[in-house]
Amino acid sequence: MSSPIRGRAGGGGAVTAATLPRIAAPPALTHHLRPAVGSPAGALVLLHGRGADELDLLPLADAVDPQRRLVGLLPRAPLALPPGGAHWYVVERVGYPHAASFHAGLAMLAGWLDVTLAEHGLDLGRTVVAGFSQGAVMSSAVSLAAGRLSPAGLVMLSGFVPTVDGLELDLHRGPLPVMIAHGSRDPVIPVEFGRAARDMLTSAGMAVGYHESAIPHTIDPAVVAELRGWVADRV
Repeated sequence: MSSPIRGRAGGGGAVTAATLPRIAAPPALTHHLRPAVGSPAGALVLLHGRGADELDLLPLADAVDPQRRLVGLLPRAPLALPPGGAHWYVVERVGYPHAASFHAGLAMLAGWLDVTLAEHGLDLGRTVVAGFSQGAVMSSAVSLAAGRLSPAGLVMLSGFVPTVDGLELDLHRGPLPVMIAHGSRDPVIPVEFGRAARDMLTSAGMAVGYHESAIPHTIDPAVVAELRGWVADRV
């Protein structure tokens, strides 16, 4: 953790709709479970970025919840696409995920999350949902989609609130706690997307914290330190 935590998220050429995504996992998403010490106070869900896997953000779970009060749930994205690793959806244009692959991934994520929390005697009201890059996009979608209950907190690291045909968001959630962090030198997902998410969610009445650092597409250790207290205050 001495250097910025690097969630892996490739920024190469987009995979077009012609490259049909294949589901690399059944509806029960492959995932890593980091058990709590004793009875869990809640859950911390961490969604990795494009081209990574379920272990990529495990160091972040340990840094944010060093006492292991929370059960850590880290799923692997369901798509296997070039240039490798797991993907949540096909990238055609930043900010505007490929609709079919996005909706398939969101449905799988939502179903997995609800079932897995119930298996541990937990619910979204005791869960912080967080993600990096593509994982931040999915974190916002699964937390804000119409018909979904609100989590205890939403964390978006170097991501955006997606615009997708058929995706209806419910932003009338009162003061939902949200933490957004973005690098001002991000060449993969420009910082304007983080600022836009901040403005959108603040205007909707959510309790948004925003951290901008002069870093590229990675996670600032200062944000990790801030998240430690932020998460503990929510669950």
